[in-house]
Amino acid sequence: MAGDELTASESAILVVLMAEAREVLNTELRDRYQLDVRKPQRDKLTRLQYVASRRSGSTYALQLDDKGWVRMQTDLDFTLRGASALGAALAALQTNLRERVLARSGCATLAELFALTDVRAPASAPAAGPTGSMEARVVSAYRALADEPGAWVSLRRLRPFFADVSREHLDEALRGLSRSDGVSIAPESNQKTLTEADHVAALRLGGQENHLLAIGV
Repeated sequence: MAGDELTASESAILVVLMAEAREVLNTELRDRYQLDVRKPQRDKLTRLQYVASRRSGSTYALQLDDKGWVRMQTDLDFTLRGASALGAALAALQTNLRERVLARSGCATLAELFALTDVRAPASAPAAGPTGSMEARVVSAYRALADEPGAWVSLRRLRPFFADVSREHLDEALRGLSRSDGVSIAPESNQKTLTEADHVAALRLGGQENHLLAIGV
């Protein structure tokens, strides 16, 4: 995204969190990759809403946030004096993941590609037109995010998997699913825990803003 003025190190942090595709402790990043996300970097990436961070004991838990997944769909600048080959390697990796690997994978976004489980609609899903296909994708994405059937998943976590479609199209599919047996879409009971991203991701349904999805209840 033009104007965010990310440094090469900050761009690299986004790549690592994209590859992890989960909430990961900074201590684990240090142990696995020798990567230490310092406070200035963490604060900047959080302010840009590219990274979600929270205190966890004596360290921080970090995860690529909604806007971070969207940011990964556009070029990052890995230019770094004295390390041009490393920068070129990271730039080539990101570009070809987006332009070649993504297309061959059958996934629509990098969020889908790096999800810990397959979030694509199964080939056996009924083809009931665009909305039906979207509903199948939503169910698959939900299953990738939920710890167990019937668990609540925030719409803030779900929406990045659909960066390739309009919000209206996704909202239509969610409203269609809400009328199905075993599907619940509800507001967060503890409104104080909601972030700005939660409010933006909310679905207007039944005269109120809804933030959570559960399937298999």
